[in-house]
Amino acid sequence: MNKKVAFYTLGCKLNYSETSTIGRLFNQAGFDTVDFTDTPDVFVINTCSVTDNADKKCKKVVKEALKISPNAYVTIVGCYAQLKPKEIAEIPGVDMVLGAAEKFQIVDHITDLTKKEKALVLNQPVSEANEFVSAFSIGDRTRTFLKVQDGCDYSCTFCTIPLARGASRSDTIASVLLQAEKIAASGVREIVLTGVNLGDFGIINGERANKFFDLVQALDEVVGIDRIRISSIEPNLLTDEIIEFVATSKKFVPHFHIPLQSGSNKILGLMRRRYKRELYVDRVEKIKQVMPDCCIGVDIIVGFPGETREDFIDTYNFLNDLDVSYLHVFTYSERENTLAAEMKGVVPGSTRAERSKMLHILSDKKRRAFYNTQLGKTAEVLFEGDVKEGFMHGFTRNYVKVKTKFDPVLVNELKTIQLTQISPDGDVEITESEEILVH
Repeated sequence: MNKKVAFYTLGCKLNYSETSTIGRLFNQAGFDTVDFTDTPDVFVINTCSVTDNADKKCKKVVKEALKISPNAYVTIVGCYAQLKPKEIAEIPGVDMVLGAAEKFQIVDHITDLTKKEKALVLNQPVSEANEFVSAFSIGDRTRTFLKVQDGCDYSCTFCTIPLARGASRSDTIASVLLQAEKIAASGVREIVLTGVNLGDFGIINGERANKFFDLVQALDEVVGIDRIRISSIEPNLLTDEIIEFVATSKKFVPHFHIPLQSGSNKILGLMRRRYKRELYVDRVEKIKQVMPDCCIGVDIIVGFPGETREDFIDTYNFLNDLDVSYLHVFTYSERENTLAAEMKGVVPGSTRAERSKMLHILSDKKRRAFYNTQLGKTAEVLFEGDVKEGFMHGFTRNYVKVKTKFDPVLVNELKTIQLTQISPDGDVEITESEEILVH
């Protein structure tokens, strides 16, 4: 009987694509992938370290894993494993810790599944993580996360990602196209492009070989994929040519997620972001000019050191006036070895929480206002295979979330519907006969 392996992923879409790829490596080595609760022989926990909470979650997942399968071999990979390998090695029950340069050789390193008294740590300096390893998620959704870029050369004062993933590096366009063709052949309808700094795509062996726009143009010709979504792109790297191309593309969808982090130029300067808020306004206006129905998501950080009440209100008013569709709100968290952690003007935790709550409420209002603009319009929904309380979900091209009573025939199908009204609980209903809700 084959040995069983289970995975748990914390963090970003990039981590999900890499977990899926590591899973295929285990399958090729004769392991069966099972659910986390199915008493596996090996647990692989892929970690994030963007916030302090992500570190705590890793410890909790290890504890839960050993309740399920006390004798299982526990391996930790990912950003937290690169940044704090010794700390992880001290967690009871952990057997192996692999850094950024070692995680894709995990199967070679697991030669003996006997529990260890002391965890084996294989962790080279992040400068050794200079190879690009392609990855994509598959088998669990109608959407696939395709990794095309890794690492980051930016030096934002709050971020540990360059320390955890190394310098910016990319796949070749030819390789990405091969991966996309494999994904298309598997029956997946939508690809989500992912990377640490996606718009910086094109650096190979330390030299710029291509631009992200070159990749966008090439992917638009891939046969068998209905939709391509850009996961997140820095405002200073989102060019007019990309926006204009997406506006006329049949495959690239009208949805951008653009990190802002603060609406205060003072705070943007302290963060060492590579733009001012005026550029952000320009990017939003350009998008809405050529794609009025485009969905725009925003990353925002509250409670950064030095953020006064006036700075926060400046950010709040800036976002309130901006024609965007939703916010991803992050509460600032001090990270070791970052410049921000040494800055003055620390914002109390209770104040951070209060500001976060205000922006979450604003996000709900923004989403509802965006949905209001879509009422009466016809939209194409791609339904996914999830089931929750008898309902399944899907998304329109411009990222309106739709739910309907579960019907296995709809899984991975594109269905044209009309958005008709918003219900009292905030869902958007289309037609009664369809029994489909948008929320």
